[in-house]
Amino acid sequence: MTSSRLDSPPALPGYAHVYSGKVRDLYAPLDPATGQARDDQLLLVASDRLSAFDFILETPVPDKGAVLTQLSLWWFEQLEDLVPNHLVSTDVPDEVAGRAVLVRRLEMLPVECVARAYLTGGGLREYQADGHVSGIRLPEGLVDGSRLPQPVFTPSTKAPEGQHDEPMSYAAVEAAVGPDVAARARDLTTRILARGNEIAAERGILIADTKVEFGLDGDQLVLADEVLTPDSSRFWPADQWEPGHPQPSFDKEFVREWLMSPASGWDKASGEAPPPLPEDVLERTRAKYVEAYERLTGRTFTA
Repeated sequence: MTSSRLDSPPALPGYAHVYSGKVRDLYAPLDPATGQARDDQLLLVASDRLSAFDFILETPVPDKGAVLTQLSLWWFEQLEDLVPNHLVSTDVPDEVAGRAVLVRRLEMLPVECVARAYLTGGGLREYQADGHVSGIRLPEGLVDGSRLPQPVFTPSTKAPEGQHDEPMSYAAVEAAVGPDVAARARDLTTRILARGNEIAAERGILIADTKVEFGLDGDQLVLADEVLTPDSSRFWPADQWEPGHPQPSFDKEFVREWLMSPASGWDKASGEAPPPLPEDVLERTRAKYVEAYERLTGRTFTA
């Protein structure tokens, strides 16, 4: 079983708590006239919680929620000609200022939309088994960190909490959401990653892969949740890219590597929750998130 440790979400006047996930807390705005929760909007609050290996880690990363929120807002602007997003307003309660947004409530797709521009992680393991990733045949001779000829769509299931997402074939995506929505989700996911890499490359970052969330508002496919952040993507420093081994990163891969190292004393196979992160790992993780934000946006991060 995975850890389900969640701190009690803050009470926010004018909002009703709806749900807490691994990282985010969701609230519904209350109608001032009736006091009833609205069904067309949500307040999306990014916490400082960090998940790894399907566990919510005991130690939060300072300012992480603010970095994710502010970076997603910046990316929404860069992508607005490609796809509409769920943002309604950044006018939020003071208690969650800087790490929350008011968004449209959508019918979320039951698919994790993943695209890969470089081969690593789970995609590499699939490729090493039979030369395919999510049923897509890739060229021979690729290694950890190889650039792919073009971004590929490698979707996965949205597993219930405590279970692992599993790779999906494109046919399974079509069966889940229909051929039209599947095609639009595939094309938008790969175009978002391609656009992201066009922009990030100018700033010395490679985006190896990313996961995006889409929802439906009527027939319109809308980008939701976060986009091209260190939590949803693998960010690599371009000047250190060297295929053939794991790459340095600006994302939470650093935490995963520490947890798997002898220094943590944790055995992934034990089923036990990971240990708390030491102060130096927390500080370096925060610094990586902030550096990614500042490199990409050209702005100084302020919490």
